[in-house]
Amino acid sequence: MELILLENIINLGNIGDKVKVKNGYGRNFLLKKGKALRFNKENLDLVNKKKDELNRKNSETKNKFKEIAVLINNKTFTFSKESKDNGDLYGSIKPKEITNLIKEKTNVDVSPSQIILKEELNKIGSYKVDINFHAEVKANISLKISKIQTK
Repeated sequence: MELILLENIINLGNIGDKVKVKNGYGRNFLLKKGKALRFNKENLDLVNKKKDELNRKNSETKNKFKEIAVLINNKTFTFSKESKDNGDLYGSIKPKEITNLIKEKTNVDVSPSQIILKEELNKIGSYKVDINFHAEVKANISLKISKIQTK
């Protein structure tokens, strides 16, 4: 499927680029979320006319996410979870739990889809987690998972 991008997308392209993607990704994500248009002459002309407006909108979005990234970048968040004696948790920590903790501690909204986990968070310890706000805006946080102290 050939599409024209309406915004910058990591590992795919920039505004106005013609890209070839798999049908499911194009139909179910890019077209559905308004991130691209089907490639044809009319849409190409439309995107070229609106390119300045799209770039302005993209930079506004980027600036908004930069402000959010500054608030949480390099911060440490702590989870207290029940664990086995060997340090394994009774279930791993999911992106939704991370977003809830960030919202609770800093009042910043982060979508679970923006959280990039390099490994499964299923043991006690410290982890680095990347948050991908925008194609050009990222933040890094530290997660510290500790055992719940029982009496």
